Amino acid sequence: MKLKNKITIITGGSSGIGKAMAILFAKEGAKVVIASRNEKEGKAVADEVKGKFIKTDVTKTKDIKDLINKTVKEYGGLDIMINNVGVYWPDFLEDADDEQISKTVDINLTGALFGSKYAVQQMKKQGNGVILSTSSSLGMVAEIESVPYCATKSGLIHMTKALALETSRHNIRVNCICPGPIDTPMLHNAIPDQKELEDYRNLVPMKRFGTPEEVARVALTLVSDDASYVTGAAWTVDGGEAAR
Repeated sequence: MKLKNKITIITGGSSGIGKAMAILFAKEGAKVVIASRNEKEGKAVADEVKGKFIKTDVTKTKDIKDLINKTVKEYGGLDIMINNVGVYWPDFLEDADDEQISKTVDINLTGALFGSKYAVQQMKKQGNGVILSTSSSLGMVAEIESVPYCATKSGLIHMTKALALETSRHNIRVNCICPGPIDTPMLHNAIPDQKELEDYRNLVPMKRFGTPEEVARVALTLVSDDASYVTGAAWTVDGGEAAR
């Protein structure tokens, strides 16, 4: 029960890594709020973890404000904010769709900035809190056909460090995780060709893809008191990909 009664928001909590976090955090005692545009899957996860679903589009500042206000009204505070939602469309930059580039920035980075902003406002009132963002190993190392994604994920890492400096005096810790290739719908959507997927798997030093549950366990450590002296950190969960 490392997160007993900890009020936790998880954006993008309807599938993949976010869903795995929701399930694990609930087992550890957290009161989980699932924030997602996907109402059907989001409600299903919320029901599974005996939590609450709030339909949220992180590209809309009003939605983010409402998400935090409704959470505080329902549970009385906000202990943990997880900026997890993300998108990825592989393409060379010169060929990439303009709208998809804008959405990548708005969802992956701008949404996390505003999510963090309004979380900090609440956490300062309480005198404590934890913010965790899901970056990527591609925020540390570059990859072709991934320019907007790499840009936003590296931005999340530096956002984490800068915000940690601002909030440490308020007893608010800010960290991020940097998953590598994880066996999620996003990975399979990005690489639908099985031969290409297998070639990518063989490039990973550990010769396998990670699981959402493995990422969730690292996230649990960072948001719990086990990491009480950790802030401004970016932890890789990537089978050695960034080291390669």
